[in-house]
Amino acid sequence: MSAKKPPSAKYLERLRNIGVIAHIDAGKTTLTERMLYYSGKIHRMGEVHDGTATMDFMPEEQERGITIASALTSCLWRDFLINIIDTPGHVDFTIEVERCLRVLDGAVGVFCAVSGVEPQSETVWRQSEAYHVPKLAFVNKMDRPGADFEAVLESMASKLGARPLPICAPDGQGQEFKGVFDLVAMRRLVFDQQSQGAQYQSLELSGDELERLAAWRERLLETLADQDDEFMELYLSGRDLPVDRIKAAIRKATLDLKLVPVLAGSALRNIGVQMVLDAVCDYLPGPAEVPAQVGVDPGTKAKRSFRADPAEPLSALVFKVSMDSGRKIALLRVYSGVLEANDTVLNVTQDREERVARLFRLHAERREKVDRVRAGDIVAAAGMRFARTGDTLATRSEPVILERIADYKPVISLAIEPRNSEESDKLGEVLERCLLEDPTLSLRRDEETAQIILSGMGELHLDVVLERMKREHGLEPRTGRPQVVYQETVSAAFEAQEEFRRELGEVMHHGGVRLAVEPRERGKGRRVVFEFDTGSWPRDWVDAVEEGVSDGLQSGVLKGYPVQDVKVRILDLLRRENESSPAGYRMAAAMALKKALAGAGPRLLEPIMWIEVNAPQDFVGDVVGLLGSKGAKIENLIDRGGQKLVQALAPLSGLFGFSTELRSATQGRAGFVMKFARFDVLN
Repeated sequence: MSAKKPPSAKYLERLRNIGVIAHIDAGKTTLTERMLYYSGKIHRMGEVHDGTATMDFMPEEQERGITIASALTSCLWRDFLINIIDTPGHVDFTIEVERCLRVLDGAVGVFCAVSGVEPQSETVWRQSEAYHVPKLAFVNKMDRPGADFEAVLESMASKLGARPLPICAPDGQGQEFKGVFDLVAMRRLVFDQQSQGAQYQSLELSGDELERLAAWRERLLETLADQDDEFMELYLSGRDLPVDRIKAAIRKATLDLKLVPVLAGSALRNIGVQMVLDAVCDYLPGPAEVPAQVGVDPGTKAKRSFRADPAEPLSALVFKVSMDSGRKIALLRVYSGVLEANDTVLNVTQDREERVARLFRLHAERREKVDRVRAGDIVAAAGMRFARTGDTLATRSEPVILERIADYKPVISLAIEPRNSEESDKLGEVLERCLLEDPTLSLRRDEETAQIILSGMGELHLDVVLERMKREHGLEPRTGRPQVVYQETVSAAFEAQEEFRRELGEVMHHGGVRLAVEPRERGKGRRVVFEFDTGSWPRDWVDAVEEGVSDGLQSGVLKGYPVQDVKVRILDLLRRENESSPAGYRMAAAMALKKALAGAGPRLLEPIMWIEVNAPQDFVGDVVGLLGSKGAKIENLIDRGGQKLVQALAPLSGLFGFSTELRSATQGRAGFVMKFARFDVLN
């Protein structure tokens, strides 16, 4: 008789932390709404198009019919507790997806049965790959004209490099779509529309249906056999394969990131959603089944790994911060240990103690107070004064810093100023709150005009920030035209030497630096190297040179934008007895860098955007002409579902107002998506 598992192990086995990820308008929020309804979490289904979806609770989301802020909820299904994060699909809100994927154990990727893999679904899929997140896929909108399940599978393989494993097949497509076939249990599922899909039947297959599904079933078993030698032996033996054994093989291949189980349905028509919930429980991992978290001891810099176990020391990551009625709310993923309300913990990232006054489980904007959470939980905490996105919480006795969430560079900026003196102070406070909630925003003050420059990820991103400032704080600052955020680089190598010698406060300060700059491959960033033995020089002099170079790279010589994709080689230092000082070397390094940058063929880099325009064949010429007028370079023309897909690269500076011009040129019949590709040299 096997030993009984401890309650903590059983809890972790029955816990799923998942995200719903996809391109805008693929149906993520609609799917999540059905998952909550069928699990009994909500008792009435809302709709995105009516502005009544539970997870789209911000007024800006309800007005636009899109998800802007990720929302957290949980539900019970088959004795499993599923924490669900519904993420945005619009490229302007990529950080919302990034910080959620950082703390999730699994994900459900939603794809439109007509459009297949679209640009933002590709982006979020790649983000999930970077965090090694096991995934399921749900091919939604199988009832739409032009739906093609097989084409979506091919698109997943070619565009995502995924190996899709269909575990169900659609019963018809487009207007003929009636239900789904379960290829694991070999049953036909029919969903009752009178109960909004809550009731469904699992029926035996007829002879004709068995024949129709034979190829799909064979594909499922052969793909699994390729991944599992033991399963291959059973398969080749010709014996009937038990459902539990097939599920075990699917689960193993999914957790090993070798296969992606694929389901089909129509969330809006209430077909196939329960199969997604079942698949989340059957095939996605619990917190104890993902690789152990690795952190760094801030004192020794040694790496530490720890399991998802309440008995381990506390470690938790703040993955999102928001302000609610003037109070800071931090969303946490607890990776190990236990956290209780009123506990005092160490914010290791900032080396400050924080008091966790209250803990909550979230259901969109509603909260349920809890006294204690443990390893594996995703919760909200109130009362922490200093917490920011990416901070690690631990104990003073066993501190650790977890991997931070990736940074994103803003690509568009807006000049804003208060309408009157009364608004001035309030505007500063509100903007600080916005920056606290959203790490992709940045703020600076223009020294010449004294205007505040707010930078973000796109026009929609900044529009939403301004709308929230008006709705939540009653502020309507004056704004200028959106401006592109540039960077600078160099096109050649150049060497320079400068000396600084000046008396400051009756003390002579001197420094001399010889350095060289040279271009790096696009996207490689900055690198500073010392090409002499720094050990023979005072440490504070060397540090001062490095600080002078780092500061100098923040402002280039053309228009004062940050310098990227450059290597700075520190070749030599010059000294004067009794005069050389850290301040002197810092100034000399900055002067030498400016001189070298000016001589190295400085160039402006601007955001280059990837655009996909979907238009009827009759308007392709108009679309290509419009893109050409914007300085775009056409990359591909693809046939898709009777439409033409035009793919292009274009500088962001030419794309302001593009959506309005596209609607005019195509009589409103074309749609487009745009995402940041890279910073590159202007032509």
